[in-house]
Amino acid sequence: MADNKLHPAVTVNNIRTSVPITLDNDAADYNTWLELFRIHCTAFLVADHLKPRDPPVAASLSDKEKQSAPPAVGSWERLDAMVLQWIYGTISPGLLKTVIKKSTTAYDAWKAIENIFQDNKATRALYLKQKFATTRLENFSSMHEYCQEIKVLADQLNNVDAAVDEQDLVLQTIAGLTEQYETVGTILQNTKPLPSFFEVRSQLCMNETTKANQAIHSAHQAATALHTQGQTRSSPITSHTTAGQPPSDVTRGRGRSRGCGRGRSSPSQSNRSRGQPTPSAQNNTHTLSFQILGPLLNGPPS
Repeated sequence: MADNKLHPAVTVNNIRTSVPITLDNDAADYNTWLELFRIHCTAFLVADHLKPRDPPVAASLSDKEKQSAPPAVGSWERLDAMVLQWIYGTISPGLLKTVIKKSTTAYDAWKAIENIFQDNKATRALYLKQKFATTRLENFSSMHEYCQEIKVLADQLNNVDAAVDEQDLVLQTIAGLTEQYETVGTILQNTKPLPSFFEVRSQLCMNETTKANQAIHSAHQAATALHTQGQTRSSPITSHTTAGQPPSDVTRGRGRSRGCGRGRSSPSQSNRSRGQPTPSAQNNTHTLSFQILGPLLNGPPS
């Protein structure tokens, strides 16, 4: 490409749009960062800056003219400085302090980062294998997060020369499920041939969505039933009404019965209420008087 033409890398305003993660000392995101950065450099024609530089071609300019001439728009030095800026702009401050040094190239920084995450492969592989084997769905808030973690661990193991094939990835994903997904897990692991990881992930996520919708529906039905029962218990009229008779009729009937009772009271009740003796009490009094006064009126016995 001629020096007077604009190189595609110059048009990049924000590296974060292509590499939206920040690489830190934790190796969890290294593979993702590595692949995204490599794709970005390939798309903008600077992937050669991630490799050792080819020997420079002899130029016709003298050394004095080379020193005084400004760098061309698409010169190797300028492009390399841009790639180095991209690297520094997508790593954490702690990692930046580890790899940065004076008069370095993009390739030097690239290799320094690779060495940090590739050293002690055996120790790292042992740690990752243990973590991969003990990852369980119960430790995550969703099926999506669980499957994502399983996939990241498998990629990290592949990166340290401890390859995890598709079958092991699928079986470990099924093995880490909870009892709630025992049925679908049994179906998946008995499928011949064994489905791919992405097919298993899709089935599990769909099953999770179905269970969540069923739980919401059941909760809605229970809430509706509880609300209806509460309204029935709180009604003040239901317990006082009789079958086939409106509440107003019952109330009016009670009023009439009370009125009739008062109007039709028996004489004995009236007498008691007025303080007069009843007829039976009067008869008893007359009999007692006759027994006492009779002999006196008839005179002494002969």
